[in-house]
Amino acid sequence: MDHAPAPLLHLMTSWSEPARDALWACRSLFHDTAEQAEIGPLDESLKWGQPAWRPRAPRTGSTLRMGWSAGQPQQLMLFVDCKTDLAARMRDIYPDVGENDGRRRIALDLEGPLPEQAIAHLAQMTFCYHLSRRFTRTVG
Repeated sequence: MDHAPAPLLHLMTSWSEPARDALWACRSLFHDTAEQAEIGPLDESLKWGQPAWRPRAPRTGSTLRMGWSAGQPQQLMLFVDCKTDLAARMRDIYPDVGENDGRRRIALDLEGPLPEQAIAHLAQMTFCYHLSRRFTRTVG
């Protein structure tokens, strides 16, 4: 995994230590998941002032963003594209993981252990979103 981009490192200076630790853990899961799914490297950037990851290969997957706020320091937010069914699928598969609005936001509790399996599964579904949709259309 490459070093984090400077804008991400700069942003992290304003995050709490538990949020920074969670970001590093999630970032590692995201890159590992992309490698295991054989979708190629991820682009890592800031979108709307939040860390964001997306496969570099076109028409592969969608963007997964992360947010943290001093106003809600105990929560780490994961955001998916609201035009996808990813949050709803996560709510169906992992009903006890975080506060999930079923549209685009999953809020994880930073006061307990991160649900690594659920996060990795969300990353896999997000980064392979267009591939799985294409496969479903051709098979089903």
